[in-house]
Amino acid sequence: MTSDNAISAAETPAANGHGEVHSTAGFAGLMIGSIGVVYGDIGTSPLYAFREAILATGATASAVNAAAVLGVLSLILWALIVVVTLKYVIILLRADNNGEGGTLALMALAQKALSSSAGIIVFLGIVSGALFYGDAVITPALSVLSAIEGMKLATAAFDPYVVPITVAILVALFAVQSRGTARVAAFFGPIMAIWFVVIAVAALPPIARHPEVLFALNPLYAVEFLLSHGMIGLVTLGAVFLAVTGAEALYADLGHFGKLPIQTAWLAIVLPSLALNYLGQGALVIGDAATIENPFFLMYPDWSLVPMVLLATVATVIASQAVITGAYSLTRQAIQLGLLPRFEIHHTSEAHAGQIFIPRVNFLLLVAVLMLVILFRSSSALASAYGISVTGTMVVTAMMGFVVIWKVWKWQPLAAAALIAPFLLLDLTFLSANLLKVFEGGWVPLLLGGLVMLLMYTWRRGSKLLYDKTHKQEFPLLDLIGMLSKKPPLLVPGTAVFLTSNPEFAPTALMHSLKHYKVLHQKNVILTVETASTPRVDVSERVKFEEVSELFARVTLKFGFMESPNVPKALGVARKVGWQFDIMSTSFFLSRRLLKPAVHSGMPRWQDILFIKLSRSANDATNYFQIPTGRVVEVGTQVTI
Repeated sequence: MTSDNAISAAETPAANGHGEVHSTAGFAGLMIGSIGVVYGDIGTSPLYAFREAILATGATASAVNAAAVLGVLSLILWALIVVVTLKYVIILLRADNNGEGGTLALMALAQKALSSSAGIIVFLGIVSGALFYGDAVITPALSVLSAIEGMKLATAAFDPYVVPITVAILVALFAVQSRGTARVAAFFGPIMAIWFVVIAVAALPPIARHPEVLFALNPLYAVEFLLSHGMIGLVTLGAVFLAVTGAEALYADLGHFGKLPIQTAWLAIVLPSLALNYLGQGALVIGDAATIENPFFLMYPDWSLVPMVLLATVATVIASQAVITGAYSLTRQAIQLGLLPRFEIHHTSEAHAGQIFIPRVNFLLLVAVLMLVILFRSSSALASAYGISVTGTMVVTAMMGFVVIWKVWKWQPLAAAALIAPFLLLDLTFLSANLLKVFEGGWVPLLLGGLVMLLMYTWRRGSKLLYDKTHKQEFPLLDLIGMLSKKPPLLVPGTAVFLTSNPEFAPTALMHSLKHYKVLHQKNVILTVETASTPRVDVSERVKFEEVSELFARVTLKFGFMESPNVPKALGVARKVGWQFDIMSTSFFLSRRLLKPAVHSGMPRWQDILFIKLSRSANDATNYFQIPTGRVVEVGTQVTI
């Protein structure tokens, strides 16, 4: 997933809508960078995907059916071609939201185009976002565990240490997140480029010894395998899907690297390397059934086994880093879109606005990842838990893609359906195959996704109920201004900024200030922060200023859903629209609500309590909007919900 979430996109050249980034950064650099960030997950799939797929056919170390090997290889190769190349690289990369991709970017695009049925689109966005967290938990556990298991081939005595070493690497990986990934990211691309070259070259000798594996390029072998194997074929299809996990990253990182570098990297380097490696593993197993134990590592000579395990470990850490950073980015987008409460967000790089760290998400991911490693203890066991979250996300992406092609691209409904239906059918088939593994571990992503969906739905529903309730108790701003003009209170020098979600009504903090202090500042600004349906907002559209009276003005700040709202910095732009903003003579008044469960509510009592707990866990608005704490006055009020 992308981690590119500019603080104020149009205010810094490095983040100016990404257009400037793409023009100044060399194309080759962007392509290599995309290999490191975008393709880490799918690039490490050969560690386990073919092994799990061929084992699903019933093959053993003493007997492997060559026809089954060709069928599995054909399924993997054509899954890469149809799902990744056609659906994502050729079609969905064109469905960008102001240059940005990803599930929530697509949701915002579809929601805007289908306003009458926006609730359905939001629900789909919640489903896909929630399922991604399952992917973010399983990917680090499965990838690192599968790499460390390669050491067992060097000596069986290493077996007891696989899990402890995996745990140590994962703890170290999550521990360094707070330092930022800007420096490490510079090495990601070159290392992953080496990885793809090495896995391709290692496959050439086995293919040369058994060139019959090239028949797997014929899709008829895949069709014949599915038709002749019945239920086993469907189970195998679930394992085959492991080869295309990570395909969503192609779309998610669109805004960070651009369409052409991602497409070129896939077609010129990644796809050929993956295809060769899978063919090499198939050739190895055809020649020696015993290599089914770990065909990826057994392609390499003994002397290179340890270096290869080390390279695989680094590659899986890179794959894990990409999905962890993606979880941060998705969380921030969900906060901006009103799906989650405010979390504390740290910016870890001044030069790279996309580098962020969310402590709470980092801790929860680490705990969940370690629980999976300790619970499942092997990559084969954990592989059963993989796939459901990714296939679910792909199904949702296809559905929202149909809406975008129909409404945004202005295609006829039948034409849009004809384009998307084959991919949706394939995604549903993969999802059905993976659902067969629910009791073997597939319950894990479903449980995680279900919990996140519950949190997102509760927060969205509770926020709506809270807004409706407080709205009824608010006093119209224009009426208040009229009353104050007839009986003005004592005026004190300076500017007061009152934050509110509805600028038509007097903020609670303003009413309490008048009630208790009996004074009013010489300048009073009713400030509203809005989130646009686009990833970023141009600086020319950042501030809207309206003079309401001599004492009052309304200011609206607009941020994209991939931006972090920096209120003081944005208010500096207000000078261009007539307001001389000076932070040292300005006080920010914020309302702090103490929520209590009501007797009658629009939600069950347990959900009321959950919403209140989420509200209390939310990050302070002062920090979230990056307002200096010394300039903030908080006014408390109690509200029942």
